[in-house]
Amino acid sequence: MHGARVLEVGAGAAQCSRWLAAQGVDVVASDVARGMLDRARELDAATGVTVPTVLADARALPFEAASFDVVFTAFGALPFVPDAGRVHAEAARVLRPGGRWAFSVSHPVRWAFPDDPTTRGLTVTRSYFDRTPYVERDAAGAPLYAEYHRTLGDHVRDVVGAGLVVEDLVEPEWPADNDNVWGGWGPERGTLLPGTAIFVTRRP
Repeated sequence: MHGARVLEVGAGAAQCSRWLAAQGVDVVASDVARGMLDRARELDAATGVTVPTVLADARALPFEAASFDVVFTAFGALPFVPDAGRVHAEAARVLRPGGRWAFSVSHPVRWAFPDDPTTRGLTVTRSYFDRTPYVERDAAGAPLYAEYHRTLGDHVRDVVGAGLVVEDLVEPEWPADNDNVWGGWGPERGTLLPGTAIFVTRRP
């Protein structure tokens, strides 16, 4: 990606962008949460690698049209908004013709299974087609966290609706030498179910 201008949306503390910057890539990171960008500044100081950051909603990016060669997000933005099509539309808008929009999400099939890294996590407990969002609320009932489920077909339709072309769908397999367990994932489940879906798309 040397010579390309790159934008990360939903960057959090910009760990991915920082890795790219360390390789000499011209990258800017954006996130809707000021606290995450504050953390990014701390990581700049700790690592010695500075990443330009912008406070922005992925659905309304403050950049000129056709400004970037690559736009990406690693598990950011898309799961947390009810209108993901707007994120895709903004990515398409700021991409130059021929530019790529790549995004990773938790694999939609995992929605049907409980967050359990053992074989108990291999039993379907809800419909894959149930798009009711997962919401955590405080004691007063106000939402603290929400995550929206989309099927593979939903993702494809959203991307195509934004005028983008799907080039690839990558479903990484669990590495044979990885025995780590975190959250709902570990080798017992990971070797049988995909945990991640990576969509690679292009602006015509």
